[in-house]
Amino acid sequence: MRHVIFGGDGFVGRHLAPKLLADGHEVVVADVVKSSLPHYGRARYAYCDVTNKASVASLGLKAEDMVYNLSAKMLSPIQTRAKRHDFFWPVNVHGTENIVEAMERVGASRLVHFTTDMIYGHTVTYPMTEEHPVAPLGEYGLSKLKTEELAVGWREKGMRITLFRPRLIIGPGRLGILEKLFKLIDANLPVPMIGSGKNPYQFISVFDCAEAARAAFQAGVPNEAYNLGSLNPPPVRKLLGDLIRHAGSKSILLPTPGWAVKRTLDLLDALNMPLMDPEQYLIADEECVLDVSKGRDQLGWVPQYRDEDMLIAAYSEYREKKAGILTASKTIAAE
Repeated sequence: MRHVIFGGDGFVGRHLAPKLLADGHEVVVADVVKSSLPHYGRARYAYCDVTNKASVASLGLKAEDMVYNLSAKMLSPIQTRAKRHDFFWPVNVHGTENIVEAMERVGASRLVHFTTDMIYGHTVTYPMTEEHPVAPLGEYGLSKLKTEELAVGWREKGMRITLFRPRLIIGPGRLGILEKLFKLIDANLPVPMIGSGKNPYQFISVFDCAEAARAAFQAGVPNEAYNLGSLNPPPVRKLLGDLIRHAGSKSILLPTPGWAVKRTLDLLDALNMPLMDPEQYLIADEECVLDVSKGRDQLGWVPQYRDEDMLIAAYSEYREKKAGILTASKTIAAE
């Protein structure tokens, strides 16, 4: 069977493609870039710009294809307020529409589509099940919610669409906002927390995300939405404290009045000098924990990676990357 992964050269796709290949499937990686990934020896790369209808149509989808949409514009790099809509919507919304329209034309009916937990907004119930009210706090969450709303109509036309709502995805190859944290720890500087740090913070491993996508295919692509997050996330202050100790840093954790920090960040955002995306800092001191039992019960999917281990692994990658850059700089200087 052929599996077509839009955004397959991206973060989750790089781990999903090898899983599908190992299962004996034909895999097409459809993306605007082609990196030097080892699985390209067996997976076929096809250039595809999802914002361009003709580019998507040129892939030649078939009725029997299993399709995954992992293409997306994420919160990082941080965008100024005026640019957010134009940054997120062409890929996240219109790109998804182009993919589904191409599927409809050939009779392809199975899609695994990643959205985000950012569609929920502020925490209303704890833990947050898939039935939690949706009220996105910014353009990224809004763009993803729009695709979920469109999925309702596509399902009525006979499509089977599985939706995944992941927490912050971390793993090899992506540091994102964590790099700012790691720089503070390396410099032995205070690490400010938004609020007291007593609230839990939940990640999801890229490996667990890839396994969830495969599990959805194996389960027949249910017309359901599923949260993706770790199990038993620790409080922020424990998560960061363990990392500081692991790093051998002299950094201290600095609790702050959450409301004051948010208003300051709001002001900077209004002045087009954002330090964080509002969708991140507005919920930073809330109990934002996803209930992932639905995925366990219906897909047999259980996350395998702990938040503490994921964060330390990301820090180790940061250190290795930094050491590599320093080594390269010294080599160039010597020459």
